[in-house]
Amino acid sequence: QMQLVESGGGLVQPGGSLRLSCAASGFTFSNYWMYWVRQAPGKGLEWVSGISKGGGGRYYVNSVKGRFTISRDNAKNTLYLLMNSLKPEDTARYYCARPQRDGLGQEYDYWGQGTQVTVSS
Repeated sequence: QMQLVESGGGLVQPGGSLRLSCAASGFTFSNYWMYWVRQAPGKGLEWVSGISKGGGGRYYVNSVKGRFTISRDNAKNTLYLLMNSLKPEDTARYYCARPQRDGLGQEYDYWGQGTQVTVSS
């Protein structure tokens, strides 16, 4: 069965860093684009970042450009999100998700359990 398991979240001070990981199983990971999405308290899901199959194409929502880096290790079936210079508005539960089609702006119908990121002093 397909599974996505996020880890690496936690409580950090503004300006701090975290690296999130997503372990994928149950499908051929290297054949798919992958996304990171997040949900802040009281808000809906927001797309944060996406990466192409081989990792050469990396895309971000404007609010995290220059601070976050998405990457993947297809040999390990793992997706990563390095988050630097964290801000309180980054506080959210972060999920990895597999889009239904290649590219950006695609629907996704499966994501993991998420990992909580809280940025507070």
